[in-house]
Amino acid sequence: MKLASKSLCLAAAAAALMAGCAKKPVRPNPSETALGPQTGGTGALTPTEIPTTADQSSTLESRGPGVIETADTIRGLLQPVYFEFDRDNVKTEERVKLQAAKDYLDKNPAQRLLLEGHCDWRGTAEYNLGLGDRRASRTKKYLMSIGVPADKLETLSKGSEEAKKNADAATMATDRRVDLVILKK
Repeated sequence: MKLASKSLCLAAAAAALMAGCAKKPVRPNPSETALGPQTGGTGALTPTEIPTTADQSSTLESRGPGVIETADTIRGLLQPVYFEFDRDNVKTEERVKLQAAKDYLDKNPAQRLLLEGHCDWRGTAEYNLGLGDRRASRTKKYLMSIGVPADKLETLSKGSEEAKKNADAATMATDRRVDLVILKK
């Protein structure tokens, strides 16, 4: 009886082991893929010759380089506002960017702005989050002073989360900013 029980256990274990093993997926034949064989010179399509199904009569608006558009946001269409080290006041020369943002919102009333405050890598994480928040809030206050309704503006502090650590002065200057992110919904 013990022998039969052991045999039954071994058979059950072997069946469970076999059931857990999946078949390897079948790899596609390279000549049947979009790029074709990659051994060179056999008439394979280059990446720029790959056929697409894009509609050439599409009504999507063309965006410039550096503009990233998702279903909910547009980044890079409006220029960031830069700040001096450890300061949150909007410089006079940066206000033209905020006027452009107001003009954009006037032409696109269904959209809003997210004001993302950033800092360079110096300072503690807590301090930089606070400074990023103050920069975003001051930017919001300025936009409201030129006629942008408060319900069109949101603020968010990123602090130094995206800053380059031990960066040079030029890189740190670009890290001290408020990004103007367009919210489409």
